[in-house]
Amino acid sequence: MAEHALITGGAGFIGAHLARRLLEEGVEVTLLDDFSRGRQDETLARLARRATLVRHDLTQPIPPGLLPRHVDTVYHLAAVVGVQRTADSPQRVLRTNVLAASNLLDWCDKAGPDTVFLSSTSEFADGAAQSGLAPFPTPEDVPFVLAQPRSTRASYALSKAVAESMLWYRAGQTRVRIGRYFNVYGPRMGHSHVIPQFIGRIQQGEDPFRIYGAYQSRAFCHVDDAVAATRALTRLPGDEPVVANIGDNTREIQIVDLARLLFELAGVSPQVEILDSPSGSPERRLPDVAVLHGALGRRETVPLEQGLREMLDWYRAESR
Repeated sequence: MAEHALITGGAGFIGAHLARRLLEEGVEVTLLDDFSRGRQDETLARLARRATLVRHDLTQPIPPGLLPRHVDTVYHLAAVVGVQRTADSPQRVLRTNVLAASNLLDWCDKAGPDTVFLSSTSEFADGAAQSGLAPFPTPEDVPFVLAQPRSTRASYALSKAVAESMLWYRAGQTRVRIGRYFNVYGPRMGHSHVIPQFIGRIQQGEDPFRIYGAYQSRAFCHVDDAVAATRALTRLPGDEPVVANIGDNTREIQIVDLARLLFELAGVSPQVEILDSPSGSPERRLPDVAVLHGALGRRETVPLEQGLREMLDWYRAESR
């Protein structure tokens, strides 16, 4: 009997890439989304021809009969994300993400999936790093710290920490797998993150080109690598709960150098205007991926230049 997977947030960025991979592996897939952010485009249309698409707002309990009676693996990716959304409506971010996790896990208590994967975030460790309590590269066992608990940005990290705890406490009922994503990028990721924002402004011919937080550094992870890691974690044997950073620490880059690399790949050379870092934005993110390598094994990852070329091509095609 084929494996059956449920992906919440299945119309979103990572969700759609994960769905495609699972379908290629012969997994039956149900995608659940409220379409508050997930895109109804050709990518989703192709997936819907092979997967079951269910519309539901997870801030409401899941009605009986809405989802398949038995699901082997649940991938909980649904959440309100993005720095601007968090700044605009932190109360919505906190409420939506906590309710979504709570309602999904209540359904899991009844449905009894073998494994539940929660997409968490690198922001779990940002407070510890800002407080000098986390090394770089940053492992999973750092304390959760809200260095600025009243900042709007804290709402997202707090929502994910709560969701992690709610799932962790169910370790006796299901296999628990938690992946903390570190700066995942790739085609179809929307327009609210740094790489697609830069690409959009390059396409618009911005000059001088504004860069906020130019000397902050990040290590970016291509979505194909993130999906492979996500899948590997859910297939990892053993019943002990696992928390793993999902990222690529092979190349750390300052934001100004990221912009210059995109300029080079796009064949443009605007002047650069350096501006202050956004409030609450961490100076550095670099994951320790030892746990991930233990699950997945060491393998080649998508080089940053290759991933950026792919994104430039994808966003050029989208804008036509």
